Order: sequence, then C-alpha cells, then structure tokens
Amino acid sequence: MTFTDIFRKTIAGTEIEMLNSLSNKIALASFLGAVWMPIPLGAASQDSPLLVGGTETIFQRVITRPFAPLFEQPQRGDAVEEFPPFQPLYVFERLESGWVRVGTSPTKGSIGWMDQESVIEWKQNIVASFANPANRKRQILFKTSEKLEKFLNHESVPSVQAQLINDSREGRRNPEWEVVAVEPENYIDIRTKFYLMPILRYIEGIDHPINYEPLLLMEVASVPLDLQPPTRSKPGEFTAGVVFVIDTTQSMDPYIRSTRQAVEKIVTGIGESDIGTMVHFGAIGFRDNPDVAPGVVYRTKLLAALDRNSEPDQIVRALAGAGAAERPTVGFNEDSLAGISEAIEVIDWDQDGKPFGGKYVILITDAGPKSPQDGHALLDIGSSELQSIAEEAGIAILTLHLKTNEGEGNHRYAEREYRKLSKFEGETYYYPIDGGSEAAFNREVTNIVSALVGHVGTKSGEDQVRQEADKSLVELGHAMRMRFLGDIEETVAPDVISGWISDRAAEKPDAIALTPRLLITKNELSTITKTLQEILEFAEEGQQTGQTSFRKLRDGISRLAVNPDLVVNANFDTLGGAVAEFIDRLPYTSQLMGMTEDRWANAGDERREIIDSLRSKISAFRKLHDDPKNWTSLYEGAPDGESVTAMKFELLP
Repeated sequence: MTFTDIFRKTIAGTEIEMLNSLSNKIALASFLGAVWMPIPLGAASQDSPLLVGGTETIFQRVITRPFAPLFEQPQRGDAVEEFPPFQPLYVFERLESGWVRVGTSPTKGSIGWMDQESVIEWKQNIVASFANPANRKRQILFKTSEKLEKFLNHESVPSVQAQLINDSREGRRNPEWEVVAVEPENYIDIRTKFYLMPILRYIEGIDHPINYEPLLLMEVASVPLDLQPPTRSKPGEFTAGVVFVIDTTQSMDPYIRSTRQAVEKIVTGIGESDIGTMVHFGAIGFRDNPDVAPGVVYRTKLLAALDRNSEPDQIVRALAGAGAAERPTVGFNEDSLAGISEAIEVIDWDQDGKPFGGKYVILITDAGPKSPQDGHALLDIGSSELQSIAEEAGIAILTLHLKTNEGEGNHRYAEREYRKLSKFEGETYYYPIDGGSEAAFNREVTNIVSALVGHVGTKSGEDQVRQEADKSLVELGHAMRMRFLGDIEETVAPDVISGWISDRAAEKPDAIALTPRLLITKNELSTITKTLQEILEFAEEGQQTGQTSFRKLRDGISRLAVNPDLVVNANFDTLGGAVAEFIDRLPYTSQLMGMTEDRWANAGDERREIIDSLRSKISAFRKLHDDPKNWTSLYEGAPDGESVTAMKFELLP
C-alpha cells in the first residue's frame, strides 16, 4: 500500500489496517497535536483568531487532512495551494455552510478558506510519544475504544496480542478486533527525529484489569512531519560510551583505586577482542566549589575525554592520576550534579555524526548532591530536572552510592536524590553499598561495567550478561539497542492512521507504552517561565513576611497580562490557572497546580517545598528554551517564537 493509497483511504473514511510488513520499516509515530495552543494576545489586530469557548487566551485551531485545498473564497474553484497532512492552522472565521477562514499564524492574519471536510477539529494541547518498547510487547491500535477495552479485559491478553501481531505480520485481517495498526519494533527518539502524536479524544476513569491502576485511553492520529527520511549520517555498529563521574574528595581515595582496578581488569580482558574497539571510556572528577574550600583545586575536571580514537588503556592511566583532594571540602554534600551536567553537555556523545548506541554515566560518590538552594552549588536545577535532560539526550545515569558510616546522617537525603537522578526508561539504576565496603564496591562496579560492555557483545556475550547482571541492566542494554536500531534503520511514520491505545502496556501494566507530553511554543514557554518567576517572588516574600494573600500575586500577574508577547490569564483561582490557562485545562495535577488561596495560607512547610521546586523548574525551562536542538518549526517561515517542542509532563510545575 503506498503513501497515497493510505491518504486517499483516510480521506474516504475507509478502515485502514497497517500491516507489519510496513511497520517493520517505518515507525508508528509522527504525530501532530496540541491544537488549542495559546499564542500571544498582543497580536490582536482587526483580524485575530477565534477563541475557544469559555477561555480568554486559547485560540481555535484545526489540522489539515492530506491534500487539503486552500481557496481564496468560501467556494470551490481553483485551489491556491494544497496543504500537507496535519498542518496546524488557526481559525479566524466560521460560516454556517461549513467553511473556515484559516491562517498559519495568529499574528499574520488569514490566508484563505477551507471546507470543513478538509480539516480536523482539535481540542487538546497534549500529545504523546511512544516509550521505548524494549521491555514490553508491541502495542496495538484499535478502530474503536470498545475494541480496545474488550482487548484489555480479555482473560488471555498476551496470547491474543501475539496472534494479532502475527496476523499483521502475515497480512491477515481479523474483523473481530478491527486492528488499525501495530506499533513498530524499533524505537524513535523524539529528540533526534521530531514527531508528535495528537490526541483526538481521551477517556479517563478506567482501571487496568490486571492491577487496577488508572489508565488513559487515547484516540491518536499519525502522519510524518516530513515524508522524506532524515538525511543524517547513519551510525555504524552499536558502540557504547561509558563515562565515570567520580567523587575525588579526600574520603574517596580507596574507591578511586578500586574503580581503576576493576576497569583495568575489564579493559585488559576485552583489549584483544572485537569488543575492545566498540566500548570507549571517559572520566570526570568532581569535588566542591574551590572558592569556599581552598585547596580542593577544582569543582569539576575532565580526566579523560570520551574518544573513539584513544587507546583502550587511556582510561586506566586517567584513573591512576585521579588522586583524591589533599584538603577537605566544606560540609558533607559534594557537587555531584555539576559533574553529571558536565558529562551530559561537555562529553561528545555524537562523534563525527556517529553517535554512540549506548550512552552511560556511572556516578560514584559517598556524599549526597548539593541542593540547588545551596549557595555554593553550580547548578540551579535539581536531580529530577537533570535526570529528565539526560534521558531526553538518551543518556542513562547509574549511581554507586557508598553508604559509609561517616555519612550515616546523609544517607536518607542522598538516596532520595540519587534515585530521582538514576531513572531511565521507567527503571531506577541506583546501587547502594552498605557500610561503604571496598570489597562490595569492587564487585558491584565490576559487575556493572561488565554488563555495559556486554551490551555491545555477540549473542554469547549477551547470554553472559544475562547470567551475571541483574535484570534491570539487561533491560537497559535492550533499551539502548532499540534506540540505536530505530536510528540506523531511519524509522519514520506511516502516512495517516488513527486508532485507540492505552498509555500503559496491555500485557504489562507497570510498563509505560506512551509518554504524555505538552506541545509548547517558545512564546508559551516564556510565558510560563515569567509567570513562575512572579509566583516565586510572591512565595518568597510570603515566607519572609508571613503575608499569604493572593492579592499581590494577582497584581503581578496582571502586569504580565498587559505584555503583548505573553499569554496570561490574571483571573485565576489556583496557581495552575495563574501559570497559563491552557495548562490549567490539562489532565495533569501537581502540588502547585491545585494550590488555592486558602490552601496556600495554611500550607506551612509545604510552601518551602513549593518554592524550592519552582526555582528548579524555572532554571530547567531556561535551559530548554536556550537550546536550539529542542525546537522545531511546523511551517516554513514560522517566527522563532512559534517553533515548538514536545515537553514531558514531569517538567511541568
């Protein structure tokens, strides 16, 4: 079936069944969504888009069906142009006859008319992306929500699932189930291959029949943003980059030696094998702010660059020279997050257009991380925000936490923060070493590094990893390989489909199948950031003075509302409504979003927690805003402020 065939069938309303022969080559994912997106009200000219009913800041939008024609007048004739599928457009006028006057930008006026049959109404500004399918089965899209619910409630979901996937592979239709599509085998990294999955409709309040956890059933639609495959260079064989981020303060001297011994043993073992050319190591040392701890020499230091052209024993020599500090640092916590940040941003993970297939950072420390609120910390973002940045870049962080007797009072805090930091694809890679035992540490670091090295090995190598490593490390290797395969096979999306799917895996409800995201423009992110800053200032003043009234906050938000470049609703009842009207409408809640004036007045210690979280969120948003790799234009000539990114809900306030 060709792209055009699928397009035509979609327009005609004919049932589409994407067969596995196609989905093995292309990915079920390029989706366009978030159609009710608020855009600067200041553009309000004589010709402004219509507002969504019941809102003050959200403009109506539609997306185009394939080959949607644009006309100068609300009548058929010679088309001015035909639009690609799923082009987002703003609605400036509606006629009872069904015609809509549309434009690509809220600030540039309308460009012509479209028949309502050529466009699709969109009412959500949430989108979704497929999670890595490494540790679950491929999911199935059904024509109706009823078929999906029937499938979820079947007494033998795995067997039905396997049969439907096989039917798709063999090109057979099963009228009982009305399968629309099967998820492709390989993973698409949304950061390197931008796609969106628009949510046409969703159903809440349903529990998974296996474990009774809440589900979100979604009707999603798919089409590539660009029908041409990406032009980026294909990487070669699967290779792994392993970067140690090592605490080099005084107390860490014996563990630096153990790390060197373990790595030396592994490097020697693979040196003469093919694996030796496929695994490369780097190292970063971290301590504390030298301005307040004279004699510690550095906060972070690149001990060994991650370089495909370096000699295998470079890492051994680097660790041999990575002595512990001669002077003590101030306090027990060290600036481990600064070391992790350097590993994410300074290390070259994409060398000569051939990125490493496996990207691993191993953090080794006996101390907790400095809080963003610590005046001596380098970063003003926390563990959760840094983890999200790392995962978006495809980097897994594994933490070896030495629970020495000297740090007993620090253990609880450090473990909490490092568990947040060490999440990847739904798993947590946190390894505590009770008592700080050198022998136990040596065994653990040897097992972890051996497992990561085994990710690039042959089938026999993989079998060895399965015997020696815990299950989560095996799954980590599988997840990295799925990312890699999706890249080298240039996985792209099928033409146009729509169907129903749940956010959790049908056969394994603890596994995420689709990750919710917010499609947000640069202008919108600026709005959120500036509004959060206003809330932060209000909150900090309240902590100092005891004043908890929302009046001053409303005054501040009102000042923002007159800025023509911001979308702000000053008539709010919750802090979520203060941030932005479109966020307040999301199926998303948080400690901040639901905070009312009465709750704020009685929040007590909870306010301090909110203030600390706000400061980290603001810093994370600024990082997201300033990195051009995060932004994509949805139409030619789009202003920079209207470029978009698909942001995880975890980053929302």
